[in-house]
Amino acid sequence: MSPPKAAGHKHRRRQNQGFTAGLLLGAGALIGLLLPRDEHWHERGPMNTGHETLHCASCHRPAPGTIRQQLQAGVRHVLGLRKTTADFVYREVTNEVCIECHDRPEDRHPVFRFVEPRFAEAREKLQPQLCTSCHREHQGRRVTLDRVTYCATCHEDTKLKKDPLDIPHQTLITLKQWQSCLGCHDFHGNHVMKTRTVVAQALPPETLFNYFAGAPSPYAQQKRYPAKKEDLREP
Repeated sequence: MSPPKAAGHKHRRRQNQGFTAGLLLGAGALIGLLLPRDEHWHERGPMNTGHETLHCASCHRPAPGTIRQQLQAGVRHVLGLRKTTADFVYREVTNEVCIECHDRPEDRHPVFRFVEPRFAEAREKLQPQLCTSCHREHQGRRVTLDRVTYCATCHEDTKLKKDPLDIPHQTLITLKQWQSCLGCHDFHGNHVMKTRTVVAQALPPETLFNYFAGAPSPYAQQKRYPAKKEDLREP
């Protein structure tokens, strides 16, 4: 029989070997998951319509400073020694990142417009000044805001001197027919099309919901400013 001391030493050696092997396997698995080709294993959810081929780095950019500096900034912010915190590991995905691919100089509802003081109520309700208020990523959809009536936030007092509709806008507003707005109007005005003037010919809500979920555009295929296509995945 082996002396108790020798048996204990042998047992500890096996424990250390098992711990080392587990650590190496865990590190290898982590490195593998972080490789660009394996990003789908740790994505927060499916990419939205049109973004299926994008690499994580297309939107998630490294935050400035070291991790230690980022942690220090966060702690100082919590303690009230710093006005703002710092992004941790990756920068926040801002409008500027979206506009790199979706720049539309003639956008009918540009996000920067909503920072005006008169849209304070809209900002409080919907945050329309942020692209992600309607297009939150990793939801597997085109539009993630599940309300068709958000037009009411800004257009309850809309009046037109020469209304082109067969049923005036004011009548539709009185009847609270807000689901009809996007049946005639493309929110961003990016589709090349003729605006409908007969309410009965407006796109039905279910068609709009399908479009929001990722179905082909019911408006028009031609766009004034097509999105820049960048496939950053490894070949």
